[in-house]
Amino acid sequence: MPLPSGGVGVMAGREAWGRIALFIPSLTIGGAERVTVNLAGGMAARGLDVDLVMVTSRVPTAIGDIPDRVRLIDLDAGRALFSLPRLIGYLRRERPAALLSALEHTNVMALLAARLAGVDTRVVVSVHTTLSRDTEDSHLLRARIFPRLVRWLYPWASGVVAVSAAAREDLLITAGLEPSSVRVILNPVVTPQMFRKAAASLSHPWFATGQPPVILGIGRMVSAKNFALLIRAFARLRRQRVARLMILGDGELRGEMQELATELGITADVQLPGFSDNPYAYLSRAALFVLSSSYEGLPTVLIEALALGVPVVSTDCPSGPAEILQGGRFGELVAVGDEQGLADAMLRALQRPRAAEDSVAAWQPYQLDGVVRQYLELLLPDSGG
Repeated sequence: MPLPSGGVGVMAGREAWGRIALFIPSLTIGGAERVTVNLAGGMAARGLDVDLVMVTSRVPTAIGDIPDRVRLIDLDAGRALFSLPRLIGYLRRERPAALLSALEHTNVMALLAARLAGVDTRVVVSVHTTLSRDTEDSHLLRARIFPRLVRWLYPWASGVVAVSAAAREDLLITAGLEPSSVRVILNPVVTPQMFRKAAASLSHPWFATGQPPVILGIGRMVSAKNFALLIRAFARLRRQRVARLMILGDGELRGEMQELATELGITADVQLPGFSDNPYAYLSRAALFVLSSSYEGLPTVLIEALALGVPVVSTDCPSGPAEILQGGRFGELVAVGDEQGLADAMLRALQRPRAAEDSVAAWQPYQLDGVVRQYLELLLPDSGG
């Protein structure tokens, strides 16, 4: 029996295939979390019963983004490690047909819980970052042992997904997995909801008609995003033309980034407003989106910018940007850490912006419906596709 598509065969899908659970740490606005919410909505739209299971709700959330047909399960465990007994209980009680987890620490808990629960739930784990760089850049002992845990536990999975070809290659090398065991499925980034949010009104004065162009960065204020590079490059660009820089996101380095802007004398043209529950309203109105990261898994915001017709510039970091931009065809790539190179690329992009229609081929593979179908082929392999 084929999987239900869209609104067709809703009851048949629910009765035949059982429940699907998606497991994440929380509903913070991160790339993996947003992808998981998109998947949950896409699966529910096909008529499947979907649980969005999270370790904790005790953090700022995107709870308004949860589709009505998705059941929210809060394990209220505080940390992934403490969620293990409650996840075991959930699996024994609900016995979902399949469990999809995202991010390394929840992947580990999902595999252990399914084994200890003694259920026949299929477990598929997804990798959203570059494991080797996460390990190198972390001072935490748990991060250092993740490659060993991955090598030991991931073979238990019914499927392993990497969100980019480069992330897959890194995972194979770092964890020593069999190539046949890891499949690339691109993130379901482009959704109808994204376009609706992008069209929402925005009252910020920087985006009023006649104002200087706004360069936008989006992401958590952590070292991997390298917003210091973006701020320094913007300071160079600002010497040559009028422009403004806004970075949406919160995190441990936000204060440090504000101090850097002050040190460089550009505070009048730089804003770090923190978290936004609708970054798309800003993104769709930006003159340029810039990704300054030192490393990524698959930077979803880069795809979103392209889908919204916004010109982009990105560091050529591992992994994802070169794949998304097809080696620079859809946006200029700059060497990681190249401050002057980034400033020059931003200046060129502002002077000669690309037409929105030129980027369609870059973002089409990331549309929700096709990605959902690929995941369901792994989660429900007897469905007939």
